[in-house]
Amino acid sequence: MKKRIWLSPPHMGVSEINYVKEAFDTNWIAPLGPNVDQFERDLIEYTGVGHAAALSSGTAAIHLALILAGVKAGDEVITSTFTFSATVNPIVYQGAIPILIDSESGTWNMDPDLLEKSIKERIRKGKKPKAIILVHLYGMPAQVDEIKDMADQYEIPLIEDAAEALGSTYKEKALGTYGLMGVLSFNGNKIITTSGGGALISDNKELIDKSRFLATQARDDAPHYQHSEVGYNYRMSNVLAGIGRGQMEVLDDHIKLRRSNFQYYKDHLSKYEGMSFLEEPNKDYLSNYWLTCILVNPAQTRGITREDIRLALQDENIEARPLWKPMHLQPVFKDYPYYGGGTSEKLFEIGLCLPSGSNMTDEDRGRVLKTITKTLEKIKLR
Repeated sequence: MKKRIWLSPPHMGVSEINYVKEAFDTNWIAPLGPNVDQFERDLIEYTGVGHAAALSSGTAAIHLALILAGVKAGDEVITSTFTFSATVNPIVYQGAIPILIDSESGTWNMDPDLLEKSIKERIRKGKKPKAIILVHLYGMPAQVDEIKDMADQYEIPLIEDAAEALGSTYKEKALGTYGLMGVLSFNGNKIITTSGGGALISDNKELIDKSRFLATQARDDAPHYQHSEVGYNYRMSNVLAGIGRGQMEVLDDHIKLRRSNFQYYKDHLSKYEGMSFLEEPNKDYLSNYWLTCILVNPAQTRGITREDIRLALQDENIEARPLWKPMHLQPVFKDYPYYGGGTSEKLFEIGLCLPSGSNMTDEDRGRVLKTITKTLEKIKLR
């Protein structure tokens, strides 16, 4: 069988094992410890944010952000429909109601016009939204200025889900640092990984301090175990933070390699009619290109679809994946309010994520390209 090419596998550097060994040698195996402290400092330095709390997952970070924003049962929280379910699940954890917003076609992220429409309508209905969770999809910055201005205008806390966007910037400022709080993820498929993990970042020290308190079971300052609030087991382990420290040392290299993957695919596939890419709209946007995403328009490809390409890659033991299925189409979320015009539905119908790992070899990329071009061989060139 041919070597498996994964969509976005972990990519280890050389320092991770040393930091993990240090945790073993010093017996810092339990949650918290020197690696956690340094990993948080690394995140602060890299993003330019004031404060960071390393957590067990990006989902945990979103959940804590909602709690810190005061979201309670029955409240409404606006978020993108075109995202992974981990963005929306914590809203439901709180007993709150997700208000799902469609994408605009430029960045595939939240449409500012639909956002404003939803805010006005929810206020007319007597239910001002309690928070906005803005997703930066596939590492591509959203229309940050428009959305932040709207959040400020209506005095609604903005939470940035930058789980896929560490290293991406908008106007040279790190994503996750524009809102009241930002969320990062270090899951195994992200641009850097701690195996499993995430972080909550903010310029507000009180919020990050409170997040650490809540994430360690909300234990009061007492010699015995005393709890005045409900807490969570959401802190990152010192072992996993050691992996994160090593990964931070190679993050910029990973970004360069992911961006190189995007450029390789674009250089070779853009010549085919009906093939287009998610790409930076202008110089204000810098994407880490966590995943390279294409659209395959069967009206221009003589009927060839994204599924034809995906299955051809699958036959060659190459992993590719359709774009996220919008949340308003998911059985579990289909009954929640949705504002949209069908953009994300169309993207889901014709979009595909290509293998984008920072550890792809030239041979790997050649195999992927050869399989795709063989499928597209009947398409006219531009």
